[in-house]
Amino acid sequence: MHTQSLENWKHDHSFGQHRRKKGEARTVAVAAITGTMMAVEIAAGLAFGSMALLADGLHMASHAAALGISASGYYFARRHAHDERFSFGTGKMNSLAAFASAVILAMVAAIMAWASLGRLFSPAPIDFNKALPIAGAGLAVNVVSALILGLGHEHEHEHEHEHGHEHDHNLLAAYLHVLADAVTSVLAISALLLGKLYGFYRLDPIMGLVGAGLVAHWAVGLIRMSGAVLLDVQAPEAVRSRIRSLIESDSDSRVADLHVWSVGPALYAASIAVVASDPKPVDYYRGLLPARLGLAHTTIEVHRCPDGSRVRQSAPRS
Repeated sequence: MHTQSLENWKHDHSFGQHRRKKGEARTVAVAAITGTMMAVEIAAGLAFGSMALLADGLHMASHAAALGISASGYYFARRHAHDERFSFGTGKMNSLAAFASAVILAMVAAIMAWASLGRLFSPAPIDFNKALPIAGAGLAVNVVSALILGLGHEHEHEHEHEHGHEHDHNLLAAYLHVLADAVTSVLAISALLLGKLYGFYRLDPIMGLVGAGLVAHWAVGLIRMSGAVLLDVQAPEAVRSRIRSLIESDSDSRVADLHVWSVGPALYAASIAVVASDPKPVDYYRGLLPARLGLAHTTIEVHRCPDGSRVRQSAPRS
């Protein structure tokens, strides 16, 4: 077989990762906004003695770091999309960045909880009049950031929900970070207002603890979601069932073994073993799988039923 003929069977493994994602520009913009507000809130929390405001600033610091990681992840994926060292492209950099930001988020949650507990048992005076405007500005920044990222997130979510695909974890992580930060800002403002009106100083660290719990919740969710992709966990049952039903629409064929895993946002790789009494060419089975399933790389092996008899029922599900 000539080398030229082999080229006809090869295909690109970048899977579109070299193109700039819609969420990248939004993530970079929000990272810059968040970094600026983070510095203001932390400085104000230290200067005015507000634990809730300081906690909100630290929370925002985690977002600034996470957003920076997300932006770097987008850049790395584009820069190395055609690097042959990556067997299935650089799509998993998306989930790796989300996993790293989730770990940072968990660490900040622990710091917030520790600092809030200390202030709960040793209350300190708070300059409410100076702390409140800063907290209000932080909330405004969070809302604007959530709107910037939310537009892209909602579009991606609707598209992926329709086709059963997974999220762009970078965009989702960034969106959840700023959304959680907005809620934490609301808690800080509530604590400051009630403290100013009723002198309930311990409400401030209590709200800090509530915020820490919220941050931890988001962190665990992101770790589970991104970790599943990094560990090649099987695609959702709906996706696998659809592949199985399409292959088995040929009454003579059954799926003996099926593995489907994510290699990037809305992209899957699949390994399918088909058994039939009268096997058809691989291209026939490949043609049964529509592009909308998001199968970027599919390997199909076909086996003839050993005794030549008709295959009557599905093999055990993978």
